[in-house]
Amino acid sequence: MRARDYSRLPTERRHPRSRSLDQLSARQLATLMNREDAAVLRAVKRAVPQIAQAITRISDALSRGGRLLFVGAGTSGRLGVIEAAECPPTFHTPPSLVQAVMAGGRSAVFRSREGAEDDRGAGAREIRRRARRGDVVIGIAASGVTPFVGAALTAARRQGAETILVTCHPNTPIAARIRIILPVGPELLTGSTRLKAGTATKLALNMLTLGAMVRLGKTYGNLMVDVKPSSRKLRARAVTLVRTLTGWPDARAARLLTRAGGRVKLTVLMARAGLRRADAARRLAKADGSLRTALGRR
Repeated sequence: MRARDYSRLPTERRHPRSRSLDQLSARQLATLMNREDAAVLRAVKRAVPQIAQAITRISDALSRGGRLLFVGAGTSGRLGVIEAAECPPTFHTPPSLVQAVMAGGRSAVFRSREGAEDDRGAGAREIRRRARRGDVVIGIAASGVTPFVGAALTAARRQGAETILVTCHPNTPIAARIRIILPVGPELLTGSTRLKAGTATKLALNMLTLGAMVRLGKTYGNLMVDVKPSSRKLRARAVTLVRTLTGWPDARAARLLTRAGGRVKLTVLMARAGLRRADAARRLAKADGSLRTALGRR
């Protein structure tokens, strides 16, 4: 097999406007970086149709009992880890619903493990062990050629899972059912994909998870009604949400929230429909977790 010329990848090319990067003042560096970041929003905007398609596939899969798995190496893998970790506190999802597979394992999240991204066998094994028919596997590969990710998506297809790829390489050889291309161009620091590529990827992942969770009824309007009150701040947020949606004072809202086991949607339904906890839980389940539907509102 002929060796790949990595220097020809979009993420590895030298940026013509940063050749004198080490000679710039702090103000010039900040100005140049800010100017380059404008390319991120343009790139994500061009990918909106594919992102929307992916949101639909993800929410449909999760509503049928599937799970969402992010797969990546290096910066891309860490972004997947962040996305998976944020779902339980934000949307009260079980940890098994949204998972992250990091090349090199858990330790590679905090300390780089060079060479882990080249381990095709490990990528395939991890997905064969975790994924099943009905799941969605999202490969994240800024360069578009990461062997760990390519092998993982191939294994996912064979397992019967839906496949999505998020990449900054327009001509990536990695196959996926949906490919979200974010062509941000070369980085100011050649090859450092934690910069524009990382920012564009984070924005796309935000859109995928938020979009899917909204479609699953995890919000009421723009309110985070499935928040898990696992800290003082989140507990205060939950009380504020109940107060906002019921008009009750904080003390009364806090008491009912405690009776409802900290579940905001259940608390609001109990308050506004005058239901006991068990009856409210049944109505909410019948509405597939949608507070709006359970309240009978359009």
